[in-house]
Amino acid sequence: MKHLVCLSDTPWSSVPARTQQLMTRLKDVHILYFEPPARRKGCPWKKPARRVRPGLLVYSLPPVLDGEGEHPLLFRLGQRKLARYVEKAMLRHRVQDPVLWCAIPTAVHLLDGLPRQGLVYDCGRDWSSLPDQWESELALAADVVFAASPELCDHIGPCNDNVALLPNGANYTMFAREDLETPPALRDISGPVLGYEGNIWRDLDLEPLLRAAREHPAATFVLVGRVERNPHLRALERLPNVRFLGRKPLVELPEYLNRFDVCLNLLRTGSMDGDILPPRIFEYFATGKPVVSMLQPGQVEQFPDVIYGAHTSAEFSQLCTSALAERGSWARDRRRSYGQVGSWSNRAREVERILESIGLF
Repeated sequence: MKHLVCLSDTPWSSVPARTQQLMTRLKDVHILYFEPPARRKGCPWKKPARRVRPGLLVYSLPPVLDGEGEHPLLFRLGQRKLARYVEKAMLRHRVQDPVLWCAIPTAVHLLDGLPRQGLVYDCGRDWSSLPDQWESELALAADVVFAASPELCDHIGPCNDNVALLPNGANYTMFAREDLETPPALRDISGPVLGYEGNIWRDLDLEPLLRAAREHPAATFVLVGRVERNPHLRALERLPNVRFLGRKPLVELPEYLNRFDVCLNLLRTGSMDGDILPPRIFEYFATGKPVVSMLQPGQVEQFPDVIYGAHTSAEFSQLCTSALAERGSWARDRRRSYGQVGSWSNRAREVERILESIGLF
């Protein structure tokens, strides 16, 4: 039995993120998954591990000082505490010399205290908010680095000769289904539906959506996801053809996307993730529906053949018109092909192939 210890950047959730998606699909591997230090009430780090599936146990790390700042000694002591916590869990479950999977640069401070046979750095996002030295040292120590975008590959490249592109993915089988009923909240809509799936963050740029909704009064714009305070929120709520449906369970999302005629992708103004495609793009691909997406300034389009990419709000609105007018099956079939290739199962198989080729699995 192969062993893997995962130091994750996200808590274990009913809405799984990149690391969780990959960990649940690795085969014949005993995994200890460590969530980031808990900030919720109670003391989850004092509780036994949660067995989320056979061979996969989830622990919550204890809270420690976040950054070195003015208290470098306290920071180092906190990191040693985390290393001891992880090592004790490894001993408890008889995990010896595992592959150490690090999804966050702060894991570099635990390396000296943890035995391992190999080290993987999964760079799934931009970490420029953390000291560059942390990520550089982690990448230098890694046997392989998985990067979520070409830009991240170039960023990590100087620190490691073994960098593999591993984009995000989607549960293709779930989102490719067509035998789905229209959700009750959308059954009264007779015209076209342009939809966005994802959280409405404070810094999500809703200006393109606002303009498109004003210029397409016959269409209904549907947003599915948790809503935070946003500068454009009130203006959108006043429009009769815009609906905020709130967060929906993961298992229900395919029903909403199935009713969309066009799938929309918006950007966060404060994000530094550049050309990293979010999982929802691959969920959109699985449906085959047209996709209209805002692009970062200077961003190189990764799927120009199947995504209508806009740089301005005016262009976004114009491309919504083009997407609604799309005919034929060529683009739809090509999107589904991209979605199938980008399934999380295929991503996990690529991880296994690479780890086997370098002797870690």
